[in-house]
Amino acid sequence: MNDTTTTPVTVIGLGLMGQALAGAFLRAGHPTTVWNRTSAKADRLVAEGALRAATVGDAVAAGGLTIICVTDYPAVRELLGASDVALDGATLVNLTSGDSAQARETARWAGERGARYLDGAVMAVPPVIGTADAVILHSGPPAVFEAHASTLGALGTVTHVGEDPGLASLYDVAGLAMMWSVLNAWLQGTALLRTAGVDARTYAPFARQIAAGVAEWLPGYAEQVDSGSFPAEVAALETDVRAMAHLVEESEAAGINAELPRLLKAMADRSVAAGHGKEQYPVLIEEFATPRDA
Repeated sequence: MNDTTTTPVTVIGLGLMGQALAGAFLRAGHPTTVWNRTSAKADRLVAEGALRAATVGDAVAAGGLTIICVTDYPAVRELLGASDVALDGATLVNLTSGDSAQARETARWAGERGARYLDGAVMAVPPVIGTADAVILHSGPPAVFEAHASTLGALGTVTHVGEDPGLASLYDVAGLAMMWSVLNAWLQGTALLRTAGVDARTYAPFARQIAAGVAEWLPGYAEQVDSGSFPAEVAALETDVRAMAHLVEESEAAGINAELPRLLKAMADRSVAAGHGKEQYPVLIEEFATPRDA
């Protein structure tokens, strides 16, 4: 590690997230240079001790580590590809939201220009940046991450997920899939219970307990998925399908939307029809891994 608490950093892009990132570096004692297309967005940070760069080229030249967090990946290349920006020898950490293909292509693009590059995904909202609750994933060359892990740690809980530059983006969307699935399942149950006069506040603690319990199953289920063997240690999929039918029926009888439970049952029905009814629930990985026509 060649990192210290005084490593100079640059933050390019001062939206809500960019401002939070720069503020966290300042609070951690890092000399911080900032740049934004609308210069006035840097005013508060400058008042707190940041240096305002006149150009993107000046911003990159000022930092031992350059963080960029802008609208999209085309904007990253537009800004960093300007003729006055010298990327040779620079270390770039791109925290712009995008997909894994964009991350890999931008890593290649930056490498061709002599830059060291990490891609990242911020799994947090701006107010928690700089605290342990801010989870930030990085992917790219391990040596580049290790050299700057201490500085990046000023932003929150940082984790290197692999050398493939696209992995942080993939983890990001995989996490979103979990988030939306949990929330949608809770909303389905809430809508169902409201028909019997149970409000969301009453249901929430029970739902939280269920979600936590299901999360405990994941390591064991992961072993089944990775091994490709799905013995019914707890319940067979055909048993789950019968319970899914009850959820569909209850939802329809209560007059609420049954699209989500119907989708769950349709996927499980296909797996049972393919001969997997006696296996355990994770066998559905084959349904999720197989593309289907819209």
